Amino acid sequence: MSTSQKPRLIVGLSGSSGLPYGIRLLEVLRKLGSHEVHLILTDAAKLNVSVETDWRVKDVEALGDVVHNVMNISAGIASGSFRAEGMIVAPCSIRTLSAITHSLADNLLVRAADVTLKERRRLLLMPREAPLHAGHCKLLYEASQLGIILFPPMPAFYGRPRTIDDLVNTTVGRVLDLFGIDAGLVKRWTGVDGKLKK
Repeated sequence: MSTSQKPRLIVGLSGSSGLPYGIRLLEVLRKLGSHEVHLILTDAAKLNVSVETDWRVKDVEALGDVVHNVMNISAGIASGSFRAEGMIVAPCSIRTLSAITHSLADNLLVRAADVTLKERRRLLLMPREAPLHAGHCKLLYEASQLGIILFPPMPAFYGRPRTIDDLVNTTVGRVLDLFGIDAGLVKRWTGVDGKLKK
């Protein structure tokens, strides 16, 4: 059930390394309060919460306004009639990338992504794998042909990051930029002779 009349954004966390990106994204969206966030975590994402962070799964889930069971294919976000501005999968495992690219909607995260695509809404995936073999590269190419925004979390250094948090914040800020959300996290490039603006 919807909790407000705010624009909706679907956020999926899958089992790739990179959970700090997804958690920071959720924290920022919660702080901004601009969107109703519908959250899906895969079982592998729940495992990685404990592997990569000091968070508890229930506390991560508390950052979403509505939390969906990944196996509940009957959830509202599984339908094109559910209105949302788009979807972000952060991080996106190669398995999830493959399932989305090939419309293998065997769980709610993949189904919601498939619906996002078919309704011509913005879908952004943060694949986190390295090095890449030819099969990975083929998947990325096929995904881009479908109109998916691919945003591997590759750090930028022109803002002179000092901490891991700086790197994560810049990446999350740039992801949100693509949805028209300025979270104030990005030091903006103004040219070699200019100064970075935040």
